[in-house]
Amino acid sequence: MKKTKSFLLLFLGAVFIASAQYGMNTGSKVILKSGDLKTIKSEKTIKVEYDYSNIKVGAFNSEAEYIDKKVKEYNAKEKGKGDKWKEGWINARKDRYEPKFKELYNKGGQKLGQSIDESTSGTKYTLIVKTTFIEPGYNIGISKKPAFVNFEFVFVETANPSTVVCELYLNNVMGSQGMGFDYDVGSRVAESYAKAGKMLMAYILKSK
Repeated sequence: MKKTKSFLLLFLGAVFIASAQYGMNTGSKVILKSGDLKTIKSEKTIKVEYDYSNIKVGAFNSEAEYIDKKVKEYNAKEKGKGDKWKEGWINARKDRYEPKFKELYNKGGQKLGQSIDESTSGTKYTLIVKTTFIEPGYNIGISKKPAFVNFEFVFVETANPSTVVCELYLNNVMGSQGMGFDYDVGSRVAESYAKAGKMLMAYILKSK
């Protein structure tokens, strides 16, 4: 019984320390790189696209290197497990990350009467959400590290994508769920996308 209580106290202490460490403000903020948002603010509907073509993951130089390593590790433990993991990693973009970004962007956009959508046609501008870095993080119960994602946001003319209206970036967007129920990497990264959508719209609302 004493051992059980000691373990429980140790576990709760570790969770508390992790929550305090990773729940603090990371200082991430939207930075305007070029252009202005005046014309963007007046639009009611904006098309959105997502770009995953140049991502670094953790300590790896490319997403491809990270995926290759994880696939080999999982397949070595159980045949086909790595291939299934890879499918889940890629599908999380459409199934989890993009819906979260759009949901929070549009929720804040209600104040402007503005929304983004992938299927919108005839829009004057398109928002390209570029993911440039992902730190997957981890959660093993007694210890955890949140996900962190870096983004670039590029607003272009839909009819002439080479014409950039404005560029912004946002780094170190932390992704972690309350109460520590984020054992799956997809759930952590999805929270980063949700926060990114919310923070980008908040910046647009405050811009002059």
